[in-house]
Amino acid sequence: MPATPVLDLTASSTELTRQLCDIESVSGNETPLADAIENALRGMAHLELIREGNNVVARTSLGRDRRVVIAGHIDTVPIKDNVPTRPERGPSPISGVETDFLWGRGTVDMKSGVAVQLKLAAELTNPVVDVTWIWYDNEEVSDAQNGLGRLSRSRPELLDGDFAILGEPTNSMIEGGCNGTLRVEVRAFGKRAHSARAWVGHNAIHDLAPVLDTLVAYEPREVEVDGLVYREGLNAVGISGGVTGNVIPDEAMVHINYRFAPSRSGEEAVQHLRELFAGFDLTVVDLAEGARPGLDAPLALEFVAAVGGTPKPKYGWTDVARFSALGVPAVNYGPGDPLLAHADDERVALEQITSCEHGLRNWLTRGVPNDGND
Repeated sequence: MPATPVLDLTASSTELTRQLCDIESVSGNETPLADAIENALRGMAHLELIREGNNVVARTSLGRDRRVVIAGHIDTVPIKDNVPTRPERGPSPISGVETDFLWGRGTVDMKSGVAVQLKLAAELTNPVVDVTWIWYDNEEVSDAQNGLGRLSRSRPELLDGDFAILGEPTNSMIEGGCNGTLRVEVRAFGKRAHSARAWVGHNAIHDLAPVLDTLVAYEPREVEVDGLVYREGLNAVGISGGVTGNVIPDEAMVHINYRFAPSRSGEEAVQHLRELFAGFDLTVVDLAEGARPGLDAPLALEFVAAVGGTPKPKYGWTDVARFSALGVPAVNYGPGDPLLAHADDERVALEQITSCEHGLRNWLTRGVPNDGND
């Protein structure tokens, strides 16, 4: 058997990012990395270590009156000649000034965030709040496989806290909550006939024209939720139909994705699409609730004050929604430009990794002397 990779948690968070990214962990192949994380944290007196499949949980139990959950996924989308990592120079995504990057799969989504979390978990023996650190598998694939989702069902107490932070890439700025996402299939039905005698049949593809017209004319809402403005989206993401080149089709389908603001429930989002596409057969194939910003929670207000900047909305869906469903307010905060997530030239600015580490370290140790290394 190949040896378990070794992580050096005394290294800088930028170097630790390189170590993590160079351990291939495409969804479904997270075991070597989960083993490395568990081994690196094992024996640390201030942490209780829990392993559930390829999910690794580390908890402090210092008797604090508040608990924060800080989580990150350890899997990536498939590699495309972008592992191992390499250094690069380029314009900063924030300032535009030339800066140092680390290029490679997972640098943005989201092993740089995992690196920051691991380093702080190891070093912060006396944080001002109790902390539950969670590293989980299978975020990049189906909801049923998602490691945080499995934990929320099998061990919900491990996700319990007064506030949660998910290390998804946000350019090291706070993004509150997330949009919900809904996918439906809208079908039309007709009657098959030979295309030379089309009048004998009924063309299902032609019947979808009103659906496409509705999508083209649709104006997405911009909705303010607890002080943040979320932009919705409604788009066709697939279309199918047809039998063969000389047959009038009797069935056709448009696959539609609706990104809805967290002011709407999933049920309300489904009802909205049923009203838009009344008269058509509509089947829900995927639905994930959104999450409100959670920025009015006391710990969230303290976090914003410590980190600085103006919080933004998260337009994409993230696992903050799982915390929200459990009644735990949650935000996204991690290094990396989300526009580079999953890209072949995925790369993270090193300055963002250190900025994220600095922000979290300051917040978790405010007023506590000599805990961790700045």
